[in-house]
Amino acid sequence: MTYRRGGWSTSRRTPPDCGSADGHRVRCHLDTLLAERGMTLAALAEQVGVAVVNLSVMKNDRARAVRFSTLTALCDALDCTPGDLFSVVDP
Repeated sequence: MTYRRGGWSTSRRTPPDCGSADGHRVRCHLDTLLAERGMTLAALAEQVGVAVVNLSVMKNDRARAVRFSTLTALCDALDCTPGDLFSVVDP
């Protein structure tokens, strides 16, 4: 939110089009990794120390950013690499 002459504005810059409706081509494979390990999202959230809602956003490809500390914790908990967790799809 920014203040402009005459009031507050909530307009945001839109990301450049990257070939998808949401502006990016990075896909998260958290659901697959959880299924392979027989783990629930709630159990992972507790182990990693991240809210379930934040992991759900990531799992549903709606996340805009991931902290390296969170990525490291996820990889440790799931015994995987960032490349196992994310991929970039063709446009």
